[in-house]
Amino acid sequence: QVQLVESGGGLVQAGGSLRLSCSTSGRTFSNYGMGWFRQAPGKEREFVAAISWNGRSTVYADSVKGRFTISRDNAKNTVYLQMNSMKPEDKAVYYCAAGGTAWAERNGAQYDYWGQGTQVTVSS
Repeated sequence: QVQLVESGGGLVQAGGSLRLSCSTSGRTFSNYGMGWFRQAPGKEREFVAAISWNGRSTVYADSVKGRFTISRDNAKNTVYLQMNSMKPEDKAVYYCAAGGTAWAERNGAQYDYWGQGTQVTVSS
C-alpha cells in the first residue's frame, strides 16, 4: 500500500507562485510514475502533469505547459509541482497520484493510489 499526502496549497494572487509537495510512504516510491491532477468546483477531474519513475520523462496539460513544473526527489519520496504565473482558472483541489506503471501517464485510470488533495485558490 502507498499513502500520499499533499501540502503547499493556499491562496495566491494571479501571477503569483505556489509549490505543492506530495510525500509518500509505503511501497517503493521510486518504482512509480507520479502525476498531479486537479478538480475545480462543478468540473471533472483533469490531468495536470506527470513524471516517470526516474524523472527523465515529463508531460503536461496544454493549459499549464510553460507555467508549471513537475519534479521528484526519490531520496525524499516526494514529488513537487511548481506553479508559476498562476491564473484564476488554476483554482482547484490538486491531487497527487502514484502509478500502476513506471511512466508519466496522462490517464488517471493508470494510477492506483491517490492523496486527499490540497486546495489552491487564485485571486484575480
